[in-house]
Amino acid sequence: MKLPHRKTVYLTFDDGPIPEVTPWVLELLDRYSVKATFFCVGDNVRKYPEVYQQLLDRGHKTGNHTFNHLQGWNSKTSLLLNNTAKAAALIDSILFRPPHGHMRMPQNHALQKAGYKVIMWDVVTRDYSRFMTSKQVLQNVKRYTRDGSIIVFHDSLKAEKKMKYALPLAIEWLLAQGYSFELIPE
Repeated sequence: MKLPHRKTVYLTFDDGPIPEVTPWVLELLDRYSVKATFFCVGDNVRKYPEVYQQLLDRGHKTGNHTFNHLQGWNSKTSLLLNNTAKAAALIDSILFRPPHGHMRMPQNHALQKAGYKVIMWDVVTRDYSRFMTSKQVLQNVKRYTRDGSIIVFHDSLKAEKKMKYALPLAIEWLLAQGYSFELIPE
């Protein structure tokens, strides 16, 4: 007997955890029984360890997003590696996502050599952009999501208003389209 193929997406969040936004995200994900991968900024984990622990306690996965949200494109490889290692002291994960999605190829190779699995995305909601409306953020999910898509939202103050509008509607739409949500494998 051949089982039917399930359409799968990977919901991810960058920049948290923060007490103003992350708990709301966790409650919403619980309501829909959705698990997600959170790429955390090490300094936020340091400042809000109880919020970080909530991510883990609720069965979500975490990844490294550097200690200071360091943009690799403008940094030396050694600085990026050191900043990532500083975050790794607080975030037990081999998953790594570069802030802003920018880094140079030698940095990518150095991170992989150091044991990290670099995870990018194919659907960026742009919930942080002042040039996007909340409805456009939702449309980005609807327009670009495909089977296997990695979707990125942000649990940050900058994205809060648009994310809070678009995320529940995006989850409902994805479920209605027959998608299941999976955690990014290590």
